[in-house]
Amino acid sequence: MQDQEIVLQLAQTLYDHKAGEIAALKVGHLTVICDYMIIASGRTAAQVSALAEDVDELMAKAGFPLRRNEGVREGRWVVLDYGFILVHLFHRDERAFYNLDRLWNDGTNALALPFDQTVPD
Repeated sequence: MQDQEIVLQLAQTLYDHKAGEIAALKVGHLTVICDYMIIASGRTAAQVSALAEDVDELMAKAGFPLRRNEGVREGRWVVLDYGFILVHLFHRDERAFYNLDRLWNDGTNALALPFDQTVPD
């Protein structure tokens, strides 16, 4: 499976599990720490933690082991490191405060997602 394919599959899984404001970014030209980032939001700390479990389950099934994680217990800002991809899952308040989208989106590196986030749930 191509790296970009798994990134889009992760984004779809997050969307299916009611994550909001999902962004998938190709950042390899901006940093050496990873090639892709996914940034998404949850409404509650419990949802953020559950989304992290959903992501890790999908990645394990696809054969990508989790290298490191932070924040799963607290559910405010979870970081999941799979080497080529970092997944950032935020509680809405933390997402607005840290604004990683602005930091990593250079205006040319956002991936087109396979779903329409403008449809309210």
